[in-house]
Amino acid sequence: MAATRDDVLKALERVVDPASGQSVVASGMIEGLVVKGGHVGFALQVDPARGRDAEPLRKQSEDAVTKLPGVLSVTAVLTAHQGRQAPATRPGHQHAAPAPTGIPGVEAIVAVASGKGGVGKSTVAVNLALGLARQGLKVGLLDADIYGPSQPRLLGIREKPQTENHKLKPIEKFGIKTMSIGFLVDEATPMIWRGPMVQSALTQMMNDVLWAPLDVLIVDMPPGTGDAQLTMAQRVPLKGAVIVSTPQDLALIDARKAIAMFEKTQVPILGIIENMSTYVCTNCGHESHIFGHGGARETARAMSAVFLGEVPLVGKIRELSDAGTPVTATAPDSAEAKAYLAIASEVAKTLKAPVRAAPKIVLE
Repeated sequence: MAATRDDVLKALERVVDPASGQSVVASGMIEGLVVKGGHVGFALQVDPARGRDAEPLRKQSEDAVTKLPGVLSVTAVLTAHQGRQAPATRPGHQHAAPAPTGIPGVEAIVAVASGKGGVGKSTVAVNLALGLARQGLKVGLLDADIYGPSQPRLLGIREKPQTENHKLKPIEKFGIKTMSIGFLVDEATPMIWRGPMVQSALTQMMNDVLWAPLDVLIVDMPPGTGDAQLTMAQRVPLKGAVIVSTPQDLALIDARKAIAMFEKTQVPILGIIENMSTYVCTNCGHESHIFGHGGARETARAMSAVFLGEVPLVGKIRELSDAGTPVTATAPDSAEAKAYLAIASEVAKTLKAPVRAAPKIVLE
């Protein structure tokens, strides 16, 4: 029988915070508790001044829950109390971010990103991963969008991941390994987490998942230029980023911001993809440019980036994606799949070069 929310709280009541002398439950340190199908996740709030000194308390809390009958995995992350600030540093004093470290057994990590939502980034990410797998590479796909995970639906995965030696085993589908927070919570359950919790969850989905061996791990990033992107740039040596945009000016403005953000964090831009480039009528085959055309190619030229290719706006891509049967996996000989496969071929060429680690990021 799977552990319940009450079981988890009772276990955590036996964990005492040495700073307050109270249990982590009584002192209100537990937030965002999620219990689903034997998988448990929660945040442990501490004073920012304690920093990583609170790691033993996090580990103690995690271990207490892990021992419960029916618990398959536990994800416990540290975060700071709302409204409190860390002590001010001396003028001119700088904190260097930890040097990024790789994931054991993973040769290259590629982020698929966009400046804004609604441009089809997740659909591109899954088809890119599947396209790379068809190139003969061992591929993983990490859904890094904690607030709006899409890969469970796009891959048609409804099962929960298993565990081995207290680490999660990625779920394999269509020949690729994948992990998403969406595998652990219901599709309709909102993730009401603060930024530090998201960063910690991302770190654990990279380091506490049995990814190896992989030639490449594709990371489906959340839209925008926030905590998740900075976490990836700081903590793992990204091979580079692939930027997805639609052709219209509004999307391209945000795409340029995403490019600038990665460049400032010394992450190479592997290229730009123009999604929803051309609408093809299913009745007569007529092509029209609903969102414009060629904007991403021009942006790539202006920013000295590689233009990876165009993906058409076709109903078949949407239909197969909604059904959890991506076009590249289920209809690889179709014209739609060939667009993704051509892009995957271009990305695969860049993976033959040695992985270049991002340098340390200095934060004021």
